[in-house]
Amino acid sequence: MTPNIHYEKREIVGERLDLAKGPIYWLGPDLTVRDSTVIISAAGRSLVPMSGQFINCTIQAKGQLTGLPWAPMKLTGCRFKGRFTGNDFGFREDVDERWRAGGIDDCDFSEAQLEGCRFFNCDMASIRLPRWPCFTFLDARRHAAELARRAWPGSFDSVIRTVCDPPKGTVASVWHAPTIAKKSDTTVEELRAALEGAPGIFM
Repeated sequence: MTPNIHYEKREIVGERLDLAKGPIYWLGPDLTVRDSTVIISAAGRSLVPMSGQFINCTIQAKGQLTGLPWAPMKLTGCRFKGRFTGNDFGFREDVDERWRAGGIDDCDFSEAQLEGCRFFNCDMASIRLPRWPCFTFLDARRHAAELARRAWPGSFDSVIRTVCDPPKGTVASVWHAPTIAKKSDTTVEELRAALEGAPGIFM
């Protein structure tokens, strides 16, 4: 039977929190982690955010952290390191009540690799994004018409269609060029050439 570890109704300050493979971790309700280092080796499906906040923490994915919705958690002044795929940051109003409790501001992803990660309902000016080979679509819905008119290599136009019709509250999506180029049957060089000059792109 898979063990369950509950971090709830407590404050953790100045510690190293190791979320190792094996157990299921329940984060909250009412969890505060402050000035701490959080090492995540567990799979995304083994983490269950309920409610709480991470403040001034370093959050490091030891492997590839996939498919984690951070929406129930407030992330303030945190630094992210490692590989994150399909993670969603910021609160969401289009899912359930629990996902409206979180948020993200003043966080640093410059040392992280993000692929297919989305940001919701936040001020992206307060977020430090990773540079190339990661790239970011900012407010893609507003630029959808121009993005659709551009010529894209391989099958990357299918990514553009997804990016330009995001869930409510999406303000940015971040991709890793070598990963998405391979999936889109193109090259990193062709992809970069197509992205240069496109509206709302940070890289």
